[in-house]
Amino acid sequence: MKILNSILCVLCFAATAANAQNKSHMIGLGPTKVLDTYLTPENFSGTGITYMYIKEQRDTTRHWSNTYEHEVDLSNTHDRSHNINDLEITYNLYWARYYNFRPVLNGLKLQAGVAVNLCAGAIYNMTSSNNPAQARAALNIMPSATATYGFHISRHHFTARYELNLPLVGVMFSPNYGQSYYEIFSRGNYDHNIVPTTFVSAPTFRQLASVDWHCTQKWALRLAYLGNYQQAQVNNLKQHTYTHRILLGITRSL
Repeated sequence: MKILNSILCVLCFAATAANAQNKSHMIGLGPTKVLDTYLTPENFSGTGITYMYIKEQRDTTRHWSNTYEHEVDLSNTHDRSHNINDLEITYNLYWARYYNFRPVLNGLKLQAGVAVNLCAGAIYNMTSSNNPAQARAALNIMPSATATYGFHISRHHFTARYELNLPLVGVMFSPNYGQSYYEIFSRGNYDHNIVPTTFVSAPTFRQLASVDWHCTQKWALRLAYLGNYQQAQVNNLKQHTYTHRILLGITRSL
């Protein structure tokens, strides 16, 4: 009984310590550029759609906060001659832990911390019968910072926010040059397929800028720009996915 009471106390403390501040849902469109030399040396470009969910939490001391971001991207791209198409899908999960500095300059709020990024996705070449698909998986540790500023125009309240995630270290999956997926998964031939990465071999970074119009005390309309630049050069292969999105959404404060 004492052990059960202790567990319940810990769960209650965790629930009160992580108080949800706001949740955002956004959807957007924009250009995508893709390169994966495992499939082809051609560069591909096209249009993609992105859904984002963001949840921000702050503990009871207000010195620390957590941010969870789910990002799903789907793009249809083509080569320069418009003869070959690649279908690209990527899921990114970001968990960031921030220290909240005291407000400066009449309401400017700054945060600094570290973000963990889990990335999984695939590229499918819709016209190739030899190695038509490429899987992607990576885990990154990224320094992260945000700046938030509240202001008024006439009687309307707005909040501007900017977030930047920079590359540091990580690990990713990649076949080696000339290695097939049959060799990896059917024959079990490992060839440096789990690769440690740094900001030199995988200079991945991301930025998110948004403006919220607070139409009520709890609800806001959000306009945002997302730039996500994922790239790597490992195992004698090059790959990148550059996405630019204009997003619209809603935010609810709790």
